[in-house]
Amino acid sequence: MGVKNLWDILESCKKTLPLHHLQNKRVCIDLSCWMVQLHSVCKTHSCIKDKVYLKNLFHRIRALIALNCRVVFVTDGSIPAIKLSTYRQRLGSATEVLQDEINTQKVSSLRRNMGSEFSCMIKEAKTLGLALGIPCLDGIEEAEAQCALLNSESLCDGCFSLDSDIFLFGAKTVYRDIDLGGGGYVVCYEMEDIEKKLGFGRNSLISVALLLGSDYTKGVHGLGRETACIAIKSAGDQNVLQQIVLKGFGKKTKKSKKQGIDLDCDANKENSLAYKQNNSDTNPPQNDQFVQVINAYMKPKCHSADSEAVYRALATYPFQRTKLQEICRQFFGWTPEKTDEYILPKIAERDLRRFANLRSCSSSLGVQLSLDKMPVMCPISAIIKSRKAQGKECFEVAWKDFDGLKSSVVHAELVESACPEKIAEFKERRAPKKKQNRRRLEEVDLKLQSLMLDIERTSHSVSTATLYPNPIVITEVVDLLSPSPPIRARKVSKPQETVISRMIDIIDLSESEPEMSPEHARKARELRLFISSID
Repeated sequence: MGVKNLWDILESCKKTLPLHHLQNKRVCIDLSCWMVQLHSVCKTHSCIKDKVYLKNLFHRIRALIALNCRVVFVTDGSIPAIKLSTYRQRLGSATEVLQDEINTQKVSSLRRNMGSEFSCMIKEAKTLGLALGIPCLDGIEEAEAQCALLNSESLCDGCFSLDSDIFLFGAKTVYRDIDLGGGGYVVCYEMEDIEKKLGFGRNSLISVALLLGSDYTKGVHGLGRETACIAIKSAGDQNVLQQIVLKGFGKKTKKSKKQGIDLDCDANKENSLAYKQNNSDTNPPQNDQFVQVINAYMKPKCHSADSEAVYRALATYPFQRTKLQEICRQFFGWTPEKTDEYILPKIAERDLRRFANLRSCSSSLGVQLSLDKMPVMCPISAIIKSRKAQGKECFEVAWKDFDGLKSSVVHAELVESACPEKIAEFKERRAPKKKQNRRRLEEVDLKLQSLMLDIERTSHSVSTATLYPNPIVITEVVDLLSPSPPIRARKVSKPQETVISRMIDIIDLSESEPEMSPEHARKARELRLFISSID
């Protein structure tokens, strides 16, 4: 859940970005959140049996792989002691909640049931990810806290999570949702936008949790989000946590009844050590609870940025084709060919994108290298033809020695950035073929005109003989020395497909005429053979 109503509070900061935004980035994924989301789409027995949730995860990952988006799975570890009451409430063990609250200080954390159905789903996801070259970092406690630490330490560019308390752990960029339909998009929240638009920093967001409730605290009963936001803004991000710890929640006055809470930040005495000592007995249980919640968000138990576990998770892992084929056969019943059909074009596109990045980096350093002098071989051997996919210009390209993948369709923009030389070669190859087709079309057009004129003259002679069986003598003086005017046919330019279709119709019509001479029939057959020879 995270913090109650926090996603609603942050609604004005939501951004919908194209999936292409994740190109060449590294993202951490709270794997539990993704599996819950994918599993909730279809909970029927057939969906679970066919592992639809795992298929959807596979398609998400292959889309990110094609963008050269480096993915790190992060899983939950033990359940923090402060979260035990909330955890057991969700499981329906309400009778144990009170005892948990009493023993919170005695219990450090609770290990999860690794044999549960959900834990088995997580294991399957990790196995699939490893075959795709995706590492997994097993968190000490909360996965979203570990993701936030990696993001705050600039070890990843963003985090995927549905838990809003990831901001309270220090995350800077959070992707709440991803959709692969159409061109694809992601829903993004930036901490920078939250600070600018709402005036809420990390301290303020923790205060929202204290007032409205979260996985770690019940909050203030009957307090609405608007009232809480007004009170927190009036206190200011720098002082709000200090005021809550030192003063607690002030009593309502006539002036503050509408606001519902008093977090007066004025007064140096409230910020002084003397005030803290003099008021240490005012409401110790409540203030101690606030400190415990604040510390849980500010100092979560995580692998440090320089730890061995984090180092291993950020390393590069190879794509294991044979292992992936076996996993997909076991989980989905796919043949090796079907698995290759899904994943190999995406792996090839990723390699092409990496090659494009290498050329871009060398160009930015002032080093212009031709394809044959690049330290890495270009993945494309040649461009086969122009294509269109989802309204975008693409090329069907032939790949060079890539695990049996012969060709696939790639966006023209990517090919242009990676190897414009291949596009130039493709255009040069097409130019002679276009000229040849144009010449052959002109020849067909001339032959068609000749045949049409012959058929027209023959038809006119037959019609005249039928109407006037007896010859008609016309006396007229004719100058035999003057040449006859040439017969000219008006040319009409049409696309090749239309011209050829029209010619075939005329030939069919001419061959059906009983009066057609053997010579015309022969010409029609020759023309038909000529047309059929055109590509």
